Parts: sequence; structure tokens; C-alpha cells
Amino acid sequence: MLSDEPLLPMEPATNNTRAWLRWLPGVETLRSYQASWLPKDIVAGLVVTTMLVPVGIAYAEASGVPGVYGLYATIVPLLAYAIFGPSRILVLGPDSALAAPILAVVVSVSAGDPSRAIAVAGMMAVVSGLLCVLLGLFRLGFITELLSKPIRYGYMNGIALTVLVSQLPKFFAISIEDQGPLREMVSLGKAIVAGKANWYTFAVGAGTLVLILLLKPFKRLPGILIAVVVAMLCVVAFKLQGYGVKVLGQIPQGLPRFEIPWADGADLVKILLGGFAVGLISLADTSVLSRTFAARLHTRVDPNQEMVGLGVANLAAGFFQGFPISSSSSRTPVAEAAGAKTQLTGVVGAVVVALLLMVAPNLMRNLPNSALAAVVIAAALSLFEFADLKRIFRIQQWEFWLSIACFVGVAVFGTIPGICIAVVIAVIEFLWDGWRPHFAVLGRVEGLRGYHDTKRYPQAARIPGLVLFRWDAPLFFANAELFQQRLLEAVDSSPTPVRRVIVAAEPVTSVDVTSADMLRELSCTLLDRNIALHFAEMKDPVRDKLRRFELTDVIGDASFHPTVGSAVDDYLHKS
Repeated sequence: MLSDEPLLPMEPATNNTRAWLRWLPGVETLRSYQASWLPKDIVAGLVVTTMLVPVGIAYAEASGVPGVYGLYATIVPLLAYAIFGPSRILVLGPDSALAAPILAVVVSVSAGDPSRAIAVAGMMAVVSGLLCVLLGLFRLGFITELLSKPIRYGYMNGIALTVLVSQLPKFFAISIEDQGPLREMVSLGKAIVAGKANWYTFAVGAGTLVLILLLKPFKRLPGILIAVVVAMLCVVAFKLQGYGVKVLGQIPQGLPRFEIPWADGADLVKILLGGFAVGLISLADTSVLSRTFAARLHTRVDPNQEMVGLGVANLAAGFFQGFPISSSSSRTPVAEAAGAKTQLTGVVGAVVVALLLMVAPNLMRNLPNSALAAVVIAAALSLFEFADLKRIFRIQQWEFWLSIACFVGVAVFGTIPGICIAVVIAVIEFLWDGWRPHFAVLGRVEGLRGYHDTKRYPQAARIPGLVLFRWDAPLFFANAELFQQRLLEAVDSSPTPVRRVIVAAEPVTSVDVTSADMLRELSCTLLDRNIALHFAEMKDPVRDKLRRFELTDVIGDASFHPTVGSAVDDYLHKS
């Protein structure tokens, strides 16, 4: 009987060893690996393989490269992530969310040349991998949180639509030029009306899609594998190739080889932008999925190491004839349900896929292209998010319309421009929140401790000769003038002549040069009117900045108070 002891006795790690192991979480897991986990990891790896093969081939075709390269993009990245990835359960590989941006670049740069398409996709994987690794090394894991939830919903809904529309022509065996989702739908409709559709192909694809969706609730069943096997059997049994149903065909035998991806004369700007776009999508998806499963398993995952693991996996894909990859929100739950314990699950999956390529490469030669399209469409349908958008519309309509704007940007202009639009909107949203923040003039309310907004509490009593002013945002170039304007308006509207202004600065988390210069000007303006400027509850790092900006000499150290109460007491004492 297998025990729970580690498989191999390990010497205690020295400090130097620990420093290295921090970057090799998979090796650290192996050091404490329990023998009882091994059968569970092997079984889970075999179960996941039933999805890795059809999904890898389908997403490769959806990304504009031959199907076998989807298997190449599965094998080496899984092995790389098993060493460098911190999550014990995450499964990486080709992903439906990346198919549209990869396809957009591949189609526009490769000019229909398959070998060139492979090189372009590999270059994008290298760019994506370098971006992820650098962000992880510089500990910028927080960057994945910069896009708000509504904006993420918007661009993911747009990408889902793009992926879905890109696969519909394969359902009907119609060739459509890449023109963006909406125009492609129009072209497809015209082609169907003109009688160009192959309805045998449509029947196979639609039947496969229906079967996948019907089997989806049964988590322990390999629904995708069952559906594609049924599709292959139908092709053989009814000799559907004779009716124009196109199939995958022969897959080259052998394993991926090391190659430096390079396409002579390629548009490097498009490749760089595409690589950055898929890198950001991968980071967002992987960080969310990793945190979700870490919370479920009561473990902790370092987001910076997650970036490094994802980046190394993408680099491995790029240099071993693959294309950009990400974590999988469909294969990872399958691994969990099958009892996966560690990264060894992914290693087992990679080894089995490699054996398939070496021993039985033609096992899936009769897989219909429309069935592959059905696999991708089923995944795209799971990317759509409508339920939470209804909630956002109910509670915050302007953020709902931001989401719609991102969705329209992707749907009308294409994936890469749409993602750029999403990032620009995210920056504008951030600046808008800080540009026009909430502010308040404070007073005393009978029966309540502290000082409160006089607009919310009209009965609040203001202290004669004093303006208590609170600014609920960092001070920076975009809101510096507004701060000054609102504070002077509060002074002018005071019911009694003002002798002192106290800024309740606890919400002010930062200042920049522009806002510091504004405070210097404001202090002089108030002094000309015999009004002193004081601050209360200012954070030490912000005060350090004011000192560095040579502002404390102008305002004076005595004008800074630890609390609003002490600032008011000082004013009353000196009045």
C-alpha cells in the first residue's frame, strides 16, 4: 500500500537552495511529494488528455495554424509550467480567448503561407512570454487588476463573439475573408443565401455542438472527446467525405523540435502589439483562475511567480513550434474533478500527447473540420457574460455602458484595436474617478462623534472662522486646479469670515509636482487674505513627498496635525 511519505528523501534546503527553489515551485512540490498523490495525478492526467488533444487541434485551427501545432503548443508548455508554475492544479495550453487576436495577426502578416503563419504565431508567443516574465520579475503582478470588471466583461464578450463568428464559416464549408465580426456575418449570410453552404458539413458541426452542450453538465464525462469521436465515426460510417465534408487529414509523426521563430519581412509592429494583447489576456485569465482555485484549495499563489510560470510556458511554446497559450477555464476544472493533486497531472497529459504523436498520429485523421469548429464555438459560448452585466446595469449604469463600448470596439474594429480601446477606456475611467472626486465641507453633528459632510447633514454646525475641507482622492495634475477652486469656493461661501482652513487629508494618498505647486500657490493666496492653511491626518509618505518638493518650509511643520480633532483644538486654543 502506498504511504503518505515523500517518494524521495530530501536533504534540508540551505538558504541558497531556498532562493533557487522560490523560482522553481514545481521542484519544491516534488521535494514534499506524497506517494498517495501519484495514482490520483496519473488518473487526472489521463482524463485531461481526452480534452487536450481535440481542444488543442481545434484552437490551433481557430488561430490560423495547422492542427498539429496545437498539440505542440500543449506538450512543452505543460512541462515548463510544471517546473516554473506555482499553481498545483492549473492546466495550460491553447485557449479560445486567444484564438481571435492570434488569428487577426496571423492572417494579416502570413499572407496565406502556412509556414509563415507558424513563424508569426511563434513570434507572438515569444513576445507574450517575455512580457509575462518581465512583469513577474519586476513584481508587477498587480497590473492584471488595472482593468475593471465591466471592461473585462466587455472585451471578453467581444472576443467571444469574434471567436464564434470566425468559426461559423467552417460550419457551412464557406470561405470568408477576414473583415471583422459584423462584416463577416453579413458576408456569411449572403453566401448562404447564394446557395454556397454544404449542409452535410453543417449537420456534422451542429450535431457535434449540440452533443457537447448536452454532455457539459456531466463534469466527469469527457464530453468533447465523446462528441468528436462520434463525429469521426459518422464521417467513416456514412462516407461523408464524398459529400464534401472536409476532415483534419494526416498529422505529421514526431515531437516538436526547437526552432527560433522568425518570419522575414514581417510587420514587427503588428506582431509586437498582438503579442502584448494576448499576453495581457493570458495574464488576466490566468491570475483570476489561479486565485480562484487557490482559494478553493486553501493555498496561496504568488501572482508574480504565476506571471513567470506563464511567461516561461509561452517562451517554451514559441521556441518549440507552438503559439501563445494561457490557462484553461475548462480543462483545469476537469483536472480538479478527476482528483489532481500537483503539477504532475500536466506532465502526465504532456507525455500522453507526445506518445500519441509518436505512436498513433493518424488516430484523428477523420476528424471533421466542422466538429473542430463546434469545439471552439462551445468554448466561446462559455466566455460570454450577461448575468452580471444585468446587475451592473441595475447598480451603476455608466460602467455598464463602458462595458458595451469595449464590446462594440472589439466587434467593429477587431480584436487588437478593441483591446487597445479597452485599455484606453480603463485609463480614462481611472483618471475620471480621480479627476472629479467627492469633496466635503465638514461640521459637527449633535449625537455623532467626529466631523461630517454638511451636505449630508444640513444640521451640522460649522465652527466660526474655520473651514474643514475634505478631498477624497489623491492630488495629481488632473485635479489640482479643481481642488484649489473647490476649496476657495468653500472659503467664499463660509457664513463667517475665515481665519483658518484645515484640509482633512487622510484620503489623499499621493501628490505630484503639479499639485505641490498648486498648494504653494494656494497657501500664498490664502495668506494674502490672512487665512492660514493647515493639514490633518496626512499620511507620512505624502508628507515626505511635500518635504521633498520643498513645500513644508512654505507651509510650516506646525501646520500639520495628527488628527482632525487635534487640528480643531489647536485652532480653538489660538482663537
